[in-house]
Amino acid sequence: MVGTLGSEHAFATRTNRLRASTIREMLTATQRPDVISFAGGLPAPELFPLAEVEAATSRVLRRDGAAALQYSVSEGIPALREWVAARLCARGASVCAEDVLIVGGSQQALDLVAKVFLDPGDTVVVENPTYLGAIQAFDAYEARYLTVETDALGLVPDSLEHALEAERIRPKFLYLTPNFQNPTGVLLAAERRASIVAICERFRLPIFEDDPYGELSFDDVVPPTLLSHESDCTLLYCGTGSKIVAPGLRIAWLVVRDEAVREKIVPAKQATDLHTGTFAQYVFAELVADARFLDAHIASIRSLYAHRRDVMDVAMRAHMPAGVTYNVPTGGMFFWASVPESVDTETLFAAASRDGVLFVPGRAFYPHRDRSNGLRLNFSNAGDDAIRTGIERLARAIREVGG
Repeated sequence: MVGTLGSEHAFATRTNRLRASTIREMLTATQRPDVISFAGGLPAPELFPLAEVEAATSRVLRRDGAAALQYSVSEGIPALREWVAARLCARGASVCAEDVLIVGGSQQALDLVAKVFLDPGDTVVVENPTYLGAIQAFDAYEARYLTVETDALGLVPDSLEHALEAERIRPKFLYLTPNFQNPTGVLLAAERRASIVAICERFRLPIFEDDPYGELSFDDVVPPTLLSHESDCTLLYCGTGSKIVAPGLRIAWLVVRDEAVREKIVPAKQATDLHTGTFAQYVFAELVADARFLDAHIASIRSLYAHRRDVMDVAMRAHMPAGVTYNVPTGGMFFWASVPESVDTETLFAAASRDGVLFVPGRAFYPHRDRSNGLRLNFSNAGDDAIRTGIERLARAIREVGG
């Protein structure tokens, strides 16, 4: 008889570090119709370009149907790689189409970089807190973490330098989200960017720049990428179409200018899925080829998200009890709040969910899971009334748990 108990299976040792995904739990919770969710990092569905996707799909099928439904090259279709390179060049980076690999969402980029760089016990340098999906990806390869201090201006260069000086074995790479970071919403200060690149160049530390929110700047000024800095440092860059078009297409891009690194990542992707879905690539490329559509669409996203940010800010100021602090982001999708240290936000989550409101407890964003009074609030997905009601419910739960 085949055993059914987990203890009877010879799982790989690395699975001991795999925890139930907070992302999965949050996405599952958002399916409940009776709750207001500030949990998942979900775009506003009413802004999905349904008519444009339908029209682009029809054009692709008529013009490129056979090719769009066939296997394709691992690196991605040429038109999409060329578009990515041109868009990054417009932001000041020197990128050519050959540097671009089209991947199945940013999460695959995280997995691929971890797969080719990390052996068990290798060190990754990260902001503290950092994106929980990155922690999940790196945990799968048994990474250890060197955390670096952050503040209202982003990663602190002095903290990075001191951490690297104290580390006996050189870490494999620095992972950071400089633009409207997940979870904190912080924009890395312009004056710190060159310093961070210079420090990493001096320590021969590759940088993995994750940039899902850079185009969601509420002042319409898209911040430059770290990739735009002239440096001998190995710079990897990940961008995504999930936040500027639709996440269901699962189109993202990993830019790897270092040929030696690229020659490792391409076969690693082949071993995973051969290539990103051809049809989705063709449809996405057809959509974004219309620059007037894309510019207008992104402007609509920025306008709505800035409005919802303001609605949440007003509600927080009106309802939150003393001792709650939070940032007001200038782009992206998230508020980061802190409650008094006496309140564990995982306990708070249970109380808030009973009252019909969800958020992400902060502990999941700390690699060492050593802080418990933070919480991430998504403002992009809920309407005005839901934001006001949800914040009022959350404030009530904080008072209940805080005593």
